[in-house]
Amino acid sequence: MMRRILIALAVIVASASPATAQRTHALIITGLGGEPQYSDAFAAQGAALRDLARSQWRVADSSLIWLAEDVARDPQKRALRASKETVQNAFLALSQRVGPGDVVVVVLIGHGSGEGPASRVNLPGADPLASDYASWIAGFARQTVVFVVAASASGDFVPTLKGANRVVISATRTPFERNESRFAAQFVKGLQSAEADTDKDGRLTVLESFAYAVRETAKVYETARQMLTEHAVVSDSVLAARTVFAANASSSDPRVVALVAERKALEEQLEALRKKKAAMPADEYESELERLLVAIAEKTAAIRAAGGTP
Repeated sequence: MMRRILIALAVIVASASPATAQRTHALIITGLGGEPQYSDAFAAQGAALRDLARSQWRVADSSLIWLAEDVARDPQKRALRASKETVQNAFLALSQRVGPGDVVVVVLIGHGSGEGPASRVNLPGADPLASDYASWIAGFARQTVVFVVAASASGDFVPTLKGANRVVISATRTPFERNESRFAAQFVKGLQSAEADTDKDGRLTVLESFAYAVRETAKVYETARQMLTEHAVVSDSVLAARTVFAANASSSDPRVVALVAERKALEEQLEALRKKKAAMPADEYESELERLLVAIAEKTAAIRAAGGTP
């Protein structure tokens, strides 16, 4: 028992600060507005996301893609026109740039419609379906994917897209919440300011940004004296609570990146084991717990030896 305690303490000390090999990649897609006021709003939100991804999340230009309804609305003239083909190509391009342990952020803003796997957000030309997006993100199994669908009637995206190492956020709970969505504006606002960082630790988690947007969206309706007609959903609050947008990469060494990804997988196994504790024989649980704690400690030491910062 004393050996297990010492091992646990070693892991806690070694993991006190997060590993810094993570890189963040971002794909921003703003759809058809239908009316000038919506086109303007979607374009402004896309531009704001692109700017903060570069400045706050430190996303490299090669890993930062904005696909827009009208490229002329981009003051920097870097956006590409949104279409089913360009979205597919964007996922392909990112798949060639990501490494194990990276975070891939996808934000989809616009008018949506819900039909199960055939749910969509309107883009110029043929609309990609939720099932298309699911197939495009399937290749990011060694990354954490944060997929935000900030659109009306977007609830059916969640069951279609959710999976291991994924956080899926939708602006509405069901496809029947079809009214104009205010979620995107509040989500972007939270990312731009420090208000969403509720614990004030300087690290904005996905769950903090979600909670802020939910709270502020409700205030918009309350101020307008309107019934709340959208109820946002997050697929995995546990993963959302430990996933941050900002990359803190101090090492580009592929050995460090791979080791961090391996340690993350072990940490996920440890979390799953703790959930099964009540259903396992005590000796079996303690044996597996010790194995994982030792493995995590060894992986942390390997990261440090390779020049990473555990």
